[in-house]
Amino acid sequence: MTTAPTERTNPPTLVEDLLLLLFQPASGTIAGENTLFYVLGGAALADLALGDHLTTTGRGRVSSVAGHPPPDGLLRPAWDYLAEKPRGVQTALAAIGPALREPALQRLIARGDIDQQPRKVLGLFPSTALREGRTERRARLLADVRQVLVEGVEPTARVAALTALVSASGTLPWFHREIPWTSPVITRAKDLERGDWGADAAAAAVTRTVTATVVSSTIVAVTVLPHPTPPR
Repeated sequence: MTTAPTERTNPPTLVEDLLLLLFQPASGTIAGENTLFYVLGGAALADLALGDHLTTTGRGRVSSVAGHPPPDGLLRPAWDYLAEKPRGVQTALAAIGPALREPALQRLIARGDIDQQPRKVLGLFPSTALREGRTERRARLLADVRQVLVEGVEPTARVAALTALVSASGTLPWFHREIPWTSPVITRAKDLERGDWGADAAAAAVTRTVTATVVSSTIVAVTVLPHPTPPR
């Protein structure tokens, strides 16, 4: 799927930021690929919540805010789906998540955040390999997450949601070289999952509630699926 030129100029969505952060430059792979569609679906819902496009309707269900669609085309299908009627978060994750990886990846490539290089498998079959791009945006995102988890910096609402989603994905051990897998880090990550973002994360209570609901449902969804072993 090719990213429309008009969408390339939009600010990156939380879906793109999460996919970029989960990208592992050393191997050219995406951490947590087996559960990725749930996590990206969670990022889409969290992004809608951060933009006040989504609200809760009780009993773990979410619904679009009528008349307030997101401007970004990557998020619009999720908003349209939830505009039909309130849905359980896990139902929404399964419905919207599978369609997000490819368009989000193409946006990252178009922006230069990730490079796509041709190669041949077994010296015969054409393929492509993913490599770290030229923008250094992944390094900046990782630094933001590290500051929150390791240095105790209070996050913005967006960084809090991003960090909570990384934690929910079960992939934090993959980042052990930059973010030590320690008890304080684990505790802080769990706090963020529950919506404890600190005073600096200026976000409405409903946004925190929606995001915490999304994250907790993402955790439930991903824990029943197998996880690959992190690189050592």
